[in-house]
Amino acid sequence: MQHENWGPHFIATADASRILSGRVQLREEIDEGLLRRELDSMGLSGPILRIMNQWFIRKVGENTWRQLGASDERSSGFRVLWDSSSVENGDYEVLEQMNVFVKAGSQQQVVARTNTVKVAVNN
Repeated sequence: MQHENWGPHFIATADASRILSGRVQLREEIDEGLLRRELDSMGLSGPILRIMNQWFIRKVGENTWRQLGASDERSSGFRVLWDSSSVENGDYEVLEQMNVFVKAGSQQQVVARTNTVKVAVNN
């Protein structure tokens, strides 16, 4: 099955070259229409109960991810504030994991989607 590109879509308060410095606001956008179509195609036509977005970072070449924060506030774009001075300067990967919780009969199903973006930290 081909997946719709409903999200997550990375947004940060940094310039277009994705250089992060100081206090950074990480946000997400999702296309709820595309999300609903994909859920319906998976047989998950129940209501969306919750969407949780988690943020992680790791230095390029390392294996371990460090969590930066999580948010379930759709109205703020799943906003998480992060101080980039908590890591040393260098090249990093930011991982966004969005979990969509859907009512499926008397149970709950979770659909997860991830996106990884390369950034540079320059404090």
